[in-house]
Amino acid sequence: MSVAAYSRLKSKKRRNRAMNILTFAAVLLFALIAFFPIWWIFRTSLMTNAEIYQYPPSLLPQNWLFSNYEKTLEVFKFWKYLWNTMVIITPSCLAGTFTATLCGYAFARLRFRGKSLLWALCVGSMLLPAMVTLIPLYIGWTRGLGFNDSYWPLILPYFCGGGAFNIFLIRQFIVSIPRELDQAATIDGAGYFRILFSIIMPAIRPAMIVVALFIFIGLWNDLLQQMIYINSSDKYTIALGLTNFRGQLKSDWPLTMAATCLSFAPGVLFYLIGQRYFVEGITLTGLKN
Repeated sequence: MSVAAYSRLKSKKRRNRAMNILTFAAVLLFALIAFFPIWWIFRTSLMTNAEIYQYPPSLLPQNWLFSNYEKTLEVFKFWKYLWNTMVIITPSCLAGTFTATLCGYAFARLRFRGKSLLWALCVGSMLLPAMVTLIPLYIGWTRGLGFNDSYWPLILPYFCGGGAFNIFLIRQFIVSIPRELDQAATIDGAGYFRILFSIIMPAIRPAMIVVALFIFIGLWNDLLQQMIYINSSDKYTIALGLTNFRGQLKSDWPLTMAATCLSFAPGVLFYLIGQRYFVEGITLTGLKN
């Protein structure tokens, strides 16, 4: 290698190293900006009201008052609200993921009359704002089926397909799987359900975990529908309980922020458990021929 070529190669390596450092610094900066509100909530939960109103504000509490969490749990029924929330989320995640997989498999592999029309309606329904269907659904669930002050309006929709976007996500994954696998299984005598459970599902496990995460996050944060269908305080979920608790405390910000930290901690933990599959699944890689 000539001296000039070696010099150019060395210069290119220096530029690449500098770009990597700048990229890492930019990513770190944006990560700190995104994490700052969470830190501010946690920091406030460990302070007194007097410290909160001090100027200039400090990034760290003077005294780390973890006792605020004990006081919060005395008046904030966290475990009761968490149980009520999981009563809704657990069957919804299981049923929504399974039914979305069934629908996605049907649209990706099966041939039946009206398939193109049904697929167009499924994809088109994602463009429909939720507010448009809110009142008709409320009338249907309450007056039509009598599900007043009940969890059923929040659970049963996930037994009917799991949501248009989830069906779309599963279908796109299954389309990327080679049909030769299905044909080989068919030659061996496997039916549609055997192919689904033995070949398709193991291959699309990341997508199914992504669907479960989406359903979990959607129900965990769904304050509007929970507020509409749930009226009794003993049936409150995390979102409803936190809203009611915040109204009771008014200006007691340390306890309010402690309740907020308790409320989003299970959701963050659930996401961290499935993060690897979420990153893998959301790229829609699937299998290659």
